[in-house]
Amino acid sequence: MTASDFGLVLIPLLAVAAPLLARGIRPVLRVPIIVFELVLGILFSPAVLGWVEPSQVLDKLSDFGLAMLFFMAGNEIDFRAVTGKPLVRASFGWVLSLALGIAVGFLIAPDEGMVVIGIALSSTALGTLMPILRDARELDTPFGKVVTTIGAVGEFLPLIAVSIFLSTRKTPVAAAILLTFVILAGAVILIARRAPHGRLHAVVRATLHTSEQFGVRFVLLLIAGLVGLSVVLDLDMLLGAFVAGAVWRIIMARAPKPDAEAIESKIEAIAFGLLVPIFFLYTGVTFDLDLLIASPVALAMVPLFLIALLVIRGAAAQLSAPSGASVRERTAIGMLAATGLPIIVAVTAIGVDEKILDPAMAAALVGAGMLSVLAFPLIAMTLRGDRARLDAVERDLPLGEL
Repeated sequence: MTASDFGLVLIPLLAVAAPLLARGIRPVLRVPIIVFELVLGILFSPAVLGWVEPSQVLDKLSDFGLAMLFFMAGNEIDFRAVTGKPLVRASFGWVLSLALGIAVGFLIAPDEGMVVIGIALSSTALGTLMPILRDARELDTPFGKVVTTIGAVGEFLPLIAVSIFLSTRKTPVAAAILLTFVILAGAVILIARRAPHGRLHAVVRATLHTSEQFGVRFVLLLIAGLVGLSVVLDLDMLLGAFVAGAVWRIIMARAPKPDAEAIESKIEAIAFGLLVPIFFLYTGVTFDLDLLIASPVALAMVPLFLIALLVIRGAAAQLSAPSGASVRERTAIGMLAATGLPIIVAVTAIGVDEKILDPAMAAALVGAGMLSVLAFPLIAMTLRGDRARLDAVERDLPLGEL
């Protein structure tokens, strides 16, 4: 058995170990499962134990996991709650973040490299935060809605920026192609909103507990179709995955609640039980720790990039914080807004492939993104002070009995 074949066996083992470790430490510290997935990936990577080697199969599965992560992010967003002033404030905050990020990039990398750094530092990992907010029962709270709005903007607009500024085509052409995608995606969303879904819901319901599983197959087709459209138009595939999630939410909005919950459970099982863990584990496996350690300058940039993420995204997030929010709540919102990894991984890979970003600097950015995922959500949710409420929920106790 080769090292790559062994990795195909070991990755599922690590995916099983991660939630066991997370639940084992939970009585002492509530650590997001993503932390364990990243750490385990690094631990078994070629840079440390060397038990898991990068392979083409794992690489493709990781891409599917990243696409599924963005699909779930799009599927979780209640677009009625992110319109109006909250959306305007979050968008203005992102533009400010991008400008500050490019300013930081100007000091580090020339030409288009500073744009890569700027986009990376302006991103928020909504797909990473959604499971954390869901597990904390925060999605429907004012706090959760603010974070969701900031995250939706911080995940969607960087994809737009990547498609315009880092496309292989010239900027006006790239903008025209992006506009074409927006029009086509808008048409799909309009059709999904206005078309009757009764027959579709009936087929989904009829196949929920059969081998046909029409609902799951339809989701995979939807993702493949919109991701394929993105690739054909030379846009980032994550743009299509995000829109696919939004379309599916619209399609299932009028479905009977039990059916919607059942199919949602199946999709979550595929996403968070299979594909998304592979992405985070493989991100740890492919993290070039040796390159980072070999470059003292890049290694020194990791904490600086981490601070830049916190200052740039955390400060911009204050524009969206609810009026009257406490210092603890504002700090928690800022830290969650500064949590970034998936887009950082994607945009730095483009920068390295196009030879506009030094690989060591890309490793430093990814390292900072990983540290943000490791530290910021943990600190933010601790500041949020939900420990007692979550323990009550898990024990099925009324909060009044605490």
